[in-house]
Amino acid sequence: MNPRRRAAVPEPEEKSPVVTARAAATFDPDGRSASAARRFVRDALLGWGLPEVVDDAVVLVSELVTNAVVHAGTAAEVSCLREEDSVQIGVTDRHPERGLPAFSESAADAAASEHFADAEGEGGRGLLMCSALSSRWGVEYTAGQKTVWFRLPLQRSTPGTRYALPQAPGEVLPSTDGPVLVAVVQVDGEGAVRSWNADAEGLFQHPADQVLGAPWAERVVWPQSAATGAGLADTLRLARWEGSFAVRRADHRAIEVYGSQVRVLDATGTPSTLCLMVRERDRAVLAAPLNSSPPGPAATAVEPLDLLADGVRADDLAALLQRTVERTRDLLDGDAAYLLLTTEDESEFEVRASTGLPAHRQRFAKIPVDGLHGRYDSARLPAVHEDLDIRPGAVPLLSGTGLRSLITVPLKVEGRLTGSLGVASSRPNHYDNDQALRLQFAADRIALTVENARLAELERLRRGSLSFLVEASDLLAGTLEHEQTLALMAQMAVPTLAAWCAVYTTSEQSRTAHLAFVLHEDEERIDRLRALLKRTTAPEAVATPGATGWSGPAEAVTPADPIGLIGETYVLPLSARNRVIGLLVLGSSAGVRFRQEILELAEDLSRRAALALDNSRLYSERNATSQALQRSLLPPELPKIPGVEVEVFYQAAGEGNEVGGDFYDLFSIREGTYGFAIGDVCGTGPEAASVTGLARHSLRLLAREGLDAPQVLSRLNAAILDEGSRSRFLTLLYGELTPRPDGCIELSLVCAGHPLPLRLRVDGQVDAAATPQPLLGVLEELELTAEKVVLEPGEVLLCVTDGVTERREGQRMLGEDGLAEVLSGCTGLTAGAVAARVQRAVERFAPEPPSDDMAIIALRVPLQRQG
Repeated sequence: MNPRRRAAVPEPEEKSPVVTARAAATFDPDGRSASAARRFVRDALLGWGLPEVVDDAVVLVSELVTNAVVHAGTAAEVSCLREEDSVQIGVTDRHPERGLPAFSESAADAAASEHFADAEGEGGRGLLMCSALSSRWGVEYTAGQKTVWFRLPLQRSTPGTRYALPQAPGEVLPSTDGPVLVAVVQVDGEGAVRSWNADAEGLFQHPADQVLGAPWAERVVWPQSAATGAGLADTLRLARWEGSFAVRRADHRAIEVYGSQVRVLDATGTPSTLCLMVRERDRAVLAAPLNSSPPGPAATAVEPLDLLADGVRADDLAALLQRTVERTRDLLDGDAAYLLLTTEDESEFEVRASTGLPAHRQRFAKIPVDGLHGRYDSARLPAVHEDLDIRPGAVPLLSGTGLRSLITVPLKVEGRLTGSLGVASSRPNHYDNDQALRLQFAADRIALTVENARLAELERLRRGSLSFLVEASDLLAGTLEHEQTLALMAQMAVPTLAAWCAVYTTSEQSRTAHLAFVLHEDEERIDRLRALLKRTTAPEAVATPGATGWSGPAEAVTPADPIGLIGETYVLPLSARNRVIGLLVLGSSAGVRFRQEILELAEDLSRRAALALDNSRLYSERNATSQALQRSLLPPELPKIPGVEVEVFYQAAGEGNEVGGDFYDLFSIREGTYGFAIGDVCGTGPEAASVTGLARHSLRLLAREGLDAPQVLSRLNAAILDEGSRSRFLTLLYGELTPRPDGCIELSLVCAGHPLPLRLRVDGQVDAAATPQPLLGVLEELELTAEKVVLEPGEVLLCVTDGVTERREGQRMLGEDGLAEVLSGCTGLTAGAVAARVQRAVERFAPEPPSDDMAIIALRVPLQRQG
């Protein structure tokens, strides 16, 4: 990128503030403009002899130019004004729209709403950083453009003097715009802090009572690279030492200091080390004149880098890493930067933060540790690649990006590799060993902070994983419905684990997987995703443990496909009881990689989901079989009897039971005569239902043989007794009805131990229509008699089981008297209305649902005979 420069022009002295020099350049809306703008500002400030503001200036300019040329899509003009005691830098773009926040108290608020709009990406933080780093900033609008400016104060030093010569050649004088804090710390022979003065509290923000007696090594960030000489423990034993290192403040940020250490003896002859420290910029306060190179970190003239940004919480790993790579890129004038962290087994790197790289090479891309830079370079040592074009493929992460030169340095904690930091430029030979050493020093100082944040993130993930699995287990255990289990599996996976999910099932006869359920985090894409998966060959249902990559969906997508691009896709087997019953497929959005922790969590979920899915399958199959058998015990469609209204209500107790111990039947015996029955087998559930089937089918067979009612029940009694230990006693009301030409109905009834049938007369009187006789299944010899009853037009015969009469609430019971009272209020109602009123009375008698089987038959003779 070649900026269109304007020559530096001195400003008239009478202007306020006085501008002593100006430089400006315009940058086209191009992805490389931010890098070119950083170089322009760096060159301008260094040319004016202002190195102390370079770092902050290039960071701010990088953010603002990125907003202008990348996000706003316009050219950007960068202007630098050298004033008497400050530098003002402005970035002007051709996108003058103002943001209008809902609650705005100033023009700066309105501008901030615009610049914070893209806070999720690399841009969007310009004004926040201006507020943090500059003394003043603002936004100015004109008819066709917008300018964001900021002012950086200059250190006030002796006029015409910026370096102390000859006393401290090449060193910056301490700033005088505030008090210079000289921290004094005494460390005993065991390395513990024994004294801590007020300036140490002010400089490092640790109260004395928090550090006295604690190891000094817990506060010091000592460079670990090979070029830094002796370690901290060895240095503390030297007679005299001075040099640069860092001390960790209370907010976990490492502050660069220059220290002078002297080994002293107390009155008892016990040795200790007295450490005097000032900020690195104030090093002239302690640095010895014409200092020969002392041992330790001061032996190198490397300018330190501070990669930790203000305003980022130490436990916010994503923000910490992103700001680190952005500051690395800006401070080393790069076009791209990335930061990798090792996986738990330290065999692979994951791309955890990057800037300037294509989207598909961003977060969570996997790179082997030993293959990061080819066989000639190691990720465990600093490396400088002067021109990547000379060695194509040496750094696969940067292939095809146009980046030419690269520095990579390792992040190590206690000698263990934890990550790698890299910065790249599109210009060859842009970096040298000195810059690599600067970056290594900075990486050494942030490595522990990054590792602590990573461990905190892993702990949060583990706790979240446990909570997730506990909740998933509870939800899956709460249902046995097959379709609901499939839906729960997908809903737990999306969006917690993946952008979309598909569940395939297999049958016992075939290992071919069939698509059963599809879910996408965007509901509008579910149908399109289902169509894509249906035209994609299903993955093979094999019991391969763990997650296996699947490229089928991505290969099936066409450029014109409305669903868009598919990212990574993994298949996990659903194995239960030593066989594969299905597949769980997880997919990500384009450019998003799955983290190893997410895949491990998905594997745990698949194991729990597989057992729940198999249980639901078994339950559904057995429930379907049970219901089919139970439905066979219910009578077929009831016959229509001329001149008689018939209504039946039936309810079996227990979940999933369609037939229990209570039963009913209504069937034709011969022309003009019909049989009806209502009975109650001792108990409920399948055991009682088996006797129900015997009774119902025997009644039909015996009645159609021409036997009268007493004979039918005697034969049924003998059949029940023949069942032996499986037999159960049975109460039964059996009758035969014959419509007469005069509109009446003639009944022949036998009530064998059953609740008596009730007769509702036209005047509302209710009485029993039969007398009690012995129940069935107890005595071998029974004396039963048939009782004759004639129903007049308008009269009702109500037959119920004891599930109606024995309905309870505490000590109260509905009973025969309560049932008779309900029936007396049904005068003039149809048979259907009578049955419904009785059923409602039973339901409302107690708040709890009925616990016994219940059957109701209502027979009514219409007042006007129906043809």
